Amino acid sequence: MSEEKKEPVDQTPEQETDQTTVPEVEQTETQESAPKKDEKSKKESKKKEKTFTLTREQMESAELAASQLAAVTDQFTRLTAEYENYRKRTTKEKESIYQDAKMDTVTAFLPVYDNLERAMKTEGDEDSPHKKGLEMIFTQYKEVLNKLGVTEMESLGQPFDPNRHNAVMHVDDENVGENVVVDVFQAGFMMGEKVLRFATVRVAN
Repeated sequence: MSEEKKEPVDQTPEQETDQTTVPEVEQTETQESAPKKDEKSKKESKKKEKTFTLTREQMESAELAASQLAAVTDQFTRLTAEYENYRKRTTKEKESIYQDAKMDTVTAFLPVYDNLERAMKTEGDEDSPHKKGLEMIFTQYKEVLNKLGVTEMESLGQPFDPNRHNAVMHVDDENVGENVVVDVFQAGFMMGEKVLRFATVRVAN
């Protein structure tokens, strides 16, 4: 038997034309889409370039709204500044009230300091348990005063200051200068820069 040779079937002319025309269709589609994009961009630019005309009434109403906005803004700024001043003022007043209350409270306890100081001077024996107990109480009391910002004035040997000292006696003493405190009858105290109690002193003429 003789083998039959299969020959490739030739493509018809119609199929060849179909294959060659496909790229041309794609090119035409891309060419058609490009003008559409250009038309869209032109339309968007036209939208942006649109202008509006206002009537006289609309202009007047716009100017009135702008003036009202400026007035409200100015009023708000003024109110903000007034509130800030009020807040600062009330803060200072609160601090002042607290300081005054603390000064009044500490001043009421100063006679206790005087009594403890007198008891320390009159108690006899150094080894006495009563005196040691008074020393401990007196030391603790002074520590409390220091924590509160209270300090005792240094008056002895200092020049007489009418803003801090209360002179109840005068003495002639050639060994000291004029208007110098030579004795302190009652200690004076200060809280910061404020005088809690004047020191009762004797001054040399």
